Amino acid sequence: MASTIIKFIGFFLGWAVLTSILPLSSSGEPAIWRLWAEIKPLLAILAFTLIFWLIERKNVELHLFDNPVKGMVLGVITGIVWLAVPVLVMYIAKIIHFDGTNSIKLFPVWLSAAFLNVIMQELLVRGYLYQMIKQKHNIVAATIVVTVLFTALHGGAFEAGVVPVLNVLTMSLLMTVVLEYSGSIIAPTIMHFLWNGIGALVLGGVSLADDYPNLLITNFTGNKILSGGVCKIEGSIIVLFVNMILIFLFMFLKINKV
Repeated sequence: MASTIIKFIGFFLGWAVLTSILPLSSSGEPAIWRLWAEIKPLLAILAFTLIFWLIERKNVELHLFDNPVKGMVLGVITGIVWLAVPVLVMYIAKIIHFDGTNSIKLFPVWLSAAFLNVIMQELLVRGYLYQMIKQKHNIVAATIVVTVLFTALHGGAFEAGVVPVLNVLTMSLLMTVVLEYSGSIIAPTIMHFLWNGIGALVLGGVSLADDYPNLLITNFTGNKILSGGVCKIEGSIIVLFVNMILIFLFMFLKINKV
């Protein structure tokens, strides 16, 4: 147990320190600045993943790219369903209102930045740390640790209320269950990207860094529990129900080896 804690702290703190010392971009173009801001922590997590894998490759298998076709197909289909269901319910209930569009310069660059951010998050939470704890201890311990870590990294939810926190927590559990079912990090990464890319950059209903733009001018009205309040989609209890349904679905599929 002590060695696991030391490795966890070393990996996480090493990533954080390396990220902080890498230089920021001097570009005056917001999209380029944001792209480099996302590349920094990604480079750091890639470096520490490689270092720790080289040290422990005989004892820890990362399973990053196993079953690539299954992962990509599952990630796309489940990611679309995951976001589309709550958005459709909220639209039918007249909670979501679309009031025009914004003009976004270098939109593909913003999208690329969001994608790199997702890769970084998934490697940090469900890459080496998850596999190391799972293979040295058990899947329950690994799931608990990475869920706590993922939730802590989204600490802004704690200021918004219980439902946003539960949504972040169940989102992490869903990503972990999908990881176990698909056999690699590919599916949860694609799901996470679709959630952030479409939910934030297109719909403006998911929270990313404050400088990220959104294509549609979207307003959320009505009961806070349903509309999500300041957290918008991620604060809605509708998302919590969808998360739970998908979690139990993939647990059933995993247990029954479907």
